[in-house]
Amino acid sequence: MDQAYRPTTDEVIAFYDHAVPMINRLVGDNVHLGYWTSPGDPSSVQEATDRLTDMMIERLGLVPGATVLDLGCGLGAPAVRLGKAADVSVTGVATSTVLVEKARQAAHDAGVDDRVGFQVADALALPFGDGSFDAVLAIESIVHMTDLPRVFSEVRRVLRPGGRIVLTIFFRKEPLYGHAAQVVEAYRRLSLNGELLLPEEFPPLLRSAGLHQVEFLDITRQTMRHHREMIANVEKQRAELEELYGTEMVHTFVSVFEDCLAIDEPGYLLLTAERARETTSPA
Repeated sequence: MDQAYRPTTDEVIAFYDHAVPMINRLVGDNVHLGYWTSPGDPSSVQEATDRLTDMMIERLGLVPGATVLDLGCGLGAPAVRLGKAADVSVTGVATSTVLVEKARQAAHDAGVDDRVGFQVADALALPFGDGSFDAVLAIESIVHMTDLPRVFSEVRRVLRPGGRIVLTIFFRKEPLYGHAAQVVEAYRRLSLNGELLLPEEFPPLLRSAGLHQVEFLDITRQTMRHHREMIANVEKQRAELEELYGTEMVHTFVSVFEDCLAIDEPGYLLLTAERARETTSPA
């Protein structure tokens, strides 16, 4: 599978600077997939995306007073949800000033801006000291970052010993060829995703950055419905979306996600990793 395409930071910023109206129309205030417990689960997109947020928060292992970095904060909904649910301090970062401004407004409106803040920052060079955070949350954000070894090294640096990162990311469930490879490549380009790894590539990547994998949970089956929900919402609002983004863009959006549903790729995983606790050599 040829994965030569790499989204640039400027492309990702431009995408999110202009995509907020579409995000709000299609999925609400969460910029990530939802989790449905079964095919018959009646949950709305908002309920399903909040459920995935809660699953990730649970895995952070937080205690009162903990500090959390939300790496790629989107519109701020997960950080605000965490700030409302627990006695913790949350710092969200994104490269898009539009997203950061929207996130700050969300925190203010929810009354949690005393403990949930946001700023513009690049994951490749985080403006925080070593060991600044007890945990890192990265919901569907690392997908846009092309230098994963450097990202995970930065995560390790800002984590305290024993601290966890919990993330979601797209991956290839198996090597892809022919039509399937073309479908996933079209998806990567549409959604500005970096290289998609195979399951066995994650543990050594994490180890090289000073992290070790705690959990690898394939949740493709529970999240693929999100694509169908988005397609249905596009069809309900096609005229308005075509006026905002153009007929060709809307057609491409629908066709790419329909193709992904047909081949059940790319996969989607929830991954938990931990920075090793410091140990003292015996005398």
